[in-house]
Amino acid sequence: MRALRSVAVAISATLFLSVPVNAQAPSVERGKYVFDAGGCLGCHTDEKAGAAPLSGGPPLVTPFGTFFAPNITPDPEHGIGRWSADQFLTALKDGVSPSGKHYFPVFPYTAYTKASREDLLDLWAYLKTVPPSARPDRPHDVDFPVSIRLSVLPWKWLNFTKGEWQPDTRHDAAWNRGAYLVEALLHCGECHTPRNTMGGLDRSRWMAGARFGTGHLAPNLTPHAKGLKAWSAKDIAIALEIGETPDGEYLGNEMAEVVRDSTSHLTRADRDAISQYLVSLPPLE
Repeated sequence: MRALRSVAVAISATLFLSVPVNAQAPSVERGKYVFDAGGCLGCHTDEKAGAAPLSGGPPLVTPFGTFFAPNITPDPEHGIGRWSADQFLTALKDGVSPSGKHYFPVFPYTAYTKASREDLLDLWAYLKTVPPSARPDRPHDVDFPVSIRLSVLPWKWLNFTKGEWQPDTRHDAAWNRGAYLVEALLHCGECHTPRNTMGGLDRSRWMAGARFGTGHLAPNLTPHAKGLKAWSAKDIAIALEIGETPDGEYLGNEMAEVVRDSTSHLTRADRDAISQYLVSLPPLE
């Protein structure tokens, strides 16, 4: 019996030690890094209105109407304080609210669905630590038929592919890290990829540049002559860190905010990984 108990203890210890690293408990510190990578502060904070951080974003003008990012502080009435971790994951990975409503795709769940469960649970742990705000959400200003929530369902059938990002074995670890950051957490394609008539991403034109409803241009990030052909990977990494371009100018408009709130907070290794990924893309006009 003693021998059997010894074997059982040994097996239990082996199983415990073999638990993968991604099964670790959610971390507020790691969640803050995911939060910065995702640029959550800029979208969910109406800075010009003097609103509290994450208490609701400024107007987002699109061809389909004007949208407002919601309060994501832990306030139980106006924020996400009553949500469970599973409801949070469902919102980001499926685009469905705790009440079962389909979110409009201005909320980039089309990218966040690719994020790892571990990164999103870390983000959830961090969001629970931010100061709550009782600021109510502003209703979207959209016309019929976009105003009908059920209209999102056929949009999803045609434009949304659920599923976690998978590494590409043809590339090294750094490239894959950059791809994951660009395609999932940073959701760069949501701004820098043209859209079809339904507002879905035209993935045949991935990262080839797009124009916002405000008229601002999200430039071509492929290595095309009208994109980043003249930029080195180091140039891209510097722009992500301090916003400076190779010609000595500085990024403006929405991208200046992205650098301030997001990419400048990344590690050098992650900025280099993003740069490696971008220079490898097919050049598109």
